[in-house]
Parts: sequence; structure tokens; C-alpha cells
Amino acid sequence: MTDIDPRVLDRELKKGSAELIILSIVEERPRHGYEISKLIEARSEGEITFHVASLYPLLYRLEERGWLHGRWVEKAGERRRRFYTLTAEGRRVLVRQRETWRNFVRAMRLVTGVDHA
Repeated sequence: MTDIDPRVLDRELKKGSAELIILSIVEERPRHGYEISKLIEARSEGEITFHVASLYPLLYRLEERGWLHGRWVEKAGERRRRFYTLTAEGRRVLVRQRETWRNFVRAMRLVTGVDHA
């Protein structure tokens, strides 16, 4: 039996939690894609990164689902940016996803014997 490739595991974990991460970041206030990416990287102390190629399609999908609302903003001397805001439905989804994540992490700690620290 071989070990699981850590890169594959990291990719799968990120894929499974991407919606929760993005909805959580946008919950505080409207943000544009680059800012979302940088905040995820900073708050995770570099453990989680989203490249533009994967972040923007995800933002568009969340917008299509009605969980985010995007609007273009232009400021003098700057290029226009699309700012994303959490919708009412997005807030409901975020509450459910946080509860699911809490339950999953709790169960994993119980099963694996990893302490709560």
C-alpha cells in the first residue's frame, strides 16, 4: 500500500472547501477577485492559494447559483474590477456549510484521535 500523494490530498481538500472559503471571505464586505485570493493566502498563512485560473471560474459559478452578486466598479486611474457581495441565499448557504464543516472536523478529530488544539 502506498501513501496518498500530499499534493493530491491538498487539491481535493481545497476543492471540497473552496465555496466555504470564498463565501466566508466575501461575508465581511464586497471584495474583488485579486483581494479574495490574497486574503485566503494571508489568512491561511500561505497554506491555501487560489490561482486566477481556478478562482474566477469559481466566482462566476457562485454568482450563477445566486450566492454572490458581482458588479463592475471603475475608479479613476485604476482598471475596472468586479466586486462580489454575498447574497441572502449565499448567507444561508454559508451558515449550512459552516455547520457541515464543523461537524466534519469534529468527526475527523474523534476518528483520528487528533486533539482539539
